[in-house]
Amino acid sequence: METLTKPNTAEEIKQILHPLIKKWFFSQFKEFSLPQLYGVLPIHSREHILISAPTGATKTLTGFLAILNELIDCSEKGILNNKVYCVYISPLKALNNDIEKNLRGPLDQMENIVGKELGIRVAVRTGDTTTKERTDMLKKPPHILITTPESLAILLSSSRFIDHLRDVQWCIVDEIHALAENKRGVHLSLSVERLGHLSTHMTRIGLSATISPLNEVAQFLVGFDHGKERPCKIVDVHFLKKLDLQVLSPVSNLIDSDHGVMHHNMYELLDQLIQAHKTTLIFTNTRSATERVVHHLKDKFPTHYSESIGAHHGSLSKNVRLDIENRLKEGKLKVVVCSTSLELGIDIGYIDLVICLGSPKSVARALQRIGRSGHRLHDVTKGRIIVLDRDDLVECSVLLKSAVEKRIDRIHIPRNCLDVLAQQIDGIIIQDKIHIDELFQLISGSFCYHTLEKKDFREVIDYLAGKFISLEDRHIYAKIWHDEETGILGRKGKMGRVIYMTNVGTIPEQTAVLVKVGDHPVGTIEEAFLEKLRPGDIFVLGGQVYQFKFSRGMVAQVAASVNRPPTVPSWFSEMLPLSFDLALEIGKCRKLLAEKFYHGKKKEEIIAFIHEYLYVDEHAAEAIYRYFYEQYSFAQIPSSTRIIVEHTINEKGLHYTIFHALYGRRVNDSLSRAIAYAVGKTQHRDVEIGINDNGFYVHSEKRVDVLAAFKLLKSIELRVVMEKAVDQTEVLRRRFRQCAERSLMILRHYKGHTKRVGRQQVSSMILLNAVKRISDHFCILNEARREVLEDVMDIENTTKVIEGIEKGIIKLEIISTKTPSPFAFSLMAQGYLDVMKIEDRVEFIKRMHERVMKSIPK
Repeated sequence: METLTKPNTAEEIKQILHPLIKKWFFSQFKEFSLPQLYGVLPIHSREHILISAPTGATKTLTGFLAILNELIDCSEKGILNNKVYCVYISPLKALNNDIEKNLRGPLDQMENIVGKELGIRVAVRTGDTTTKERTDMLKKPPHILITTPESLAILLSSSRFIDHLRDVQWCIVDEIHALAENKRGVHLSLSVERLGHLSTHMTRIGLSATISPLNEVAQFLVGFDHGKERPCKIVDVHFLKKLDLQVLSPVSNLIDSDHGVMHHNMYELLDQLIQAHKTTLIFTNTRSATERVVHHLKDKFPTHYSESIGAHHGSLSKNVRLDIENRLKEGKLKVVVCSTSLELGIDIGYIDLVICLGSPKSVARALQRIGRSGHRLHDVTKGRIIVLDRDDLVECSVLLKSAVEKRIDRIHIPRNCLDVLAQQIDGIIIQDKIHIDELFQLISGSFCYHTLEKKDFREVIDYLAGKFISLEDRHIYAKIWHDEETGILGRKGKMGRVIYMTNVGTIPEQTAVLVKVGDHPVGTIEEAFLEKLRPGDIFVLGGQVYQFKFSRGMVAQVAASVNRPPTVPSWFSEMLPLSFDLALEIGKCRKLLAEKFYHGKKKEEIIAFIHEYLYVDEHAAEAIYRYFYEQYSFAQIPSSTRIIVEHTINEKGLHYTIFHALYGRRVNDSLSRAIAYAVGKTQHRDVEIGINDNGFYVHSEKRVDVLAAFKLLKSIELRVVMEKAVDQTEVLRRRFRQCAERSLMILRHYKGHTKRVGRQQVSSMILLNAVKRISDHFCILNEARREVLEDVMDIENTTKVIEGIEKGIIKLEIISTKTPSPFAFSLMAQGYLDVMKIEDRVEFIKRMHERVMKSIPK
């Protein structure tokens, strides 16, 4: 991996450009952009390259310029062959359509300059491509093929199209940051290896927004060759554009302001910001918040937003989303409110301002969202983050500091996913016979599988080859054959290709779960929400409080009339988790402020430090000071190297143990489940747990020794403990179904019929018991456990936290309080706030705050 530090000169790039493309380029642009000065020549020289730059920094044109240059040269010389030269892959169909338009436009302009047709074909191949268009591609393949990860996998197993892919010169992976951190990216990494196996001299080009660590993402792009890293150039210009970022609060006092004032001021502030700019994009963190913001803006300012506002999120239909995108691009909308659906590089025209309501939860995501503003290269990226509580204020202030100081949180790339592996092996063998050693070498070329153990590989082969006869009772038959003597693998069954083609992909189907009290339906919840529930958990639905009992298929059974606050907020499944790296930065900020208080510094000195350390105004600095002063006066200030264990009593006299562990929700999820499991096994008690990004609490109606259970946890044994802790949970059952779908154990589509998600879940429950009878470590069951522990939770960083405690790097301190400390508010209050009317929430927080202030010595 080599990070380029010196760009090429404009003259060096001009020397390699064809006269036609040079004439076209300078008729459209004054000069080469910085990404182009870095990237065009390496691509021309057929070197693998990863280009990381902000939105609107000409990444796409950088990726295509050298390719178009060569295709035009071939066209002019009459040697343009009937084959695919370049495969472009992006995660979004809408982005693919934009790319097609953005390539056809320049090609048309160049044809006008030269006065003849160049004959360079560009086409999109996705699930929306018509049968006629597919037939035309077989006869005349596009020179530039634009596709998605799923469609590429289908093409690689298509007996009629694959010959067009045997000499691909370039492969471009766009928005690689959005693919690398999930199983779509794992699936794509194997497809790119398969494509590289067919086209041995293929150049790989990755285009990414702000991301870290770049070395690892570059390795993900290029993979390994016989165990050695393939070389790759890295271009990092993601701080090319100037940043104009601010954290804003609608009120000067986040505690003493009543709800009516805060609510009114927030929408007044939103309206002022929107009216001061031509077009504004507002990001919320949930779909429900998106709809709520649109409704309130229309209601409060009907003359401003009757026709000029729109909502955009994943629950809306494709046509509605497309209409919003087009109207925004055409300048017909002044403001669009969305959840996460417009984070990627879909062409939505020029945006003046991006507003984030609440924390984006990671520095990279904040920069990706705010990077949607000032889309042109030399524009200023302008963003405002609006906060409504003190935890958000601290979090967003540290996030802004990290963004300005170029500290980007690292992404997690899944490794050795056995369900994806099973699907891809089936696709490889459908296309042609292959020796088992050659197959292993091909697979281990992927970054995601270069540490794959042969034992796991062999077990997946055995599953696909039908070695586990008892699975036939569940209608799971052999998909391949394996000749043990020769080592050759081949396709088995006439329906194999059709089954693979109709079930390819990694995105799980989701549907609503029906909630019932006995036989009486009371509403629906999202499946992602059900995943978070444990028997006994309390939640709100339709304004009523219910206790979760169990689920069967897509029905959740609950008990009504529970006189307890919710343990899982209704918005929990939608909220993005705080990144571990940003959590550590917030912890570092807490530690530095705590030292000021412990050393008896005056208020003026501490506020001066806040101004020096964070980029905040007077109101924000005062609010942060008060928050930390209250926590310091009342208890202790937790940080990244100091976990405070607080024994306290809530308003109703119930005892809680609160762990102030600022490591993000994914780490706290695994820590709290491990403690609950340890309590259950050693003290034979069921406990209630509640978590957020800043910590978790444990509560039991009977006396339990939570600390004794916590001290039993050892870093070396944590994974084994966690595997047992999640074994009977909803999250494992749901994830097993998804893994079974990906590995083709459960078929979503078969002989023209589609199996509903509810039926899939019932089938998976029966199948789960069947595979456990074969082995408790059956490959796909092991994969479901891996996914829960590594992708849903964060077992790696949880282990680091436990190691830190064992080595004395992280201190564990115990305190007792008669009322929850200020830092405990967000954790203790989340359940209460969920059942309250919105106007009562601020009053509740104020009442809790008054209890704390009375307890602080004067």
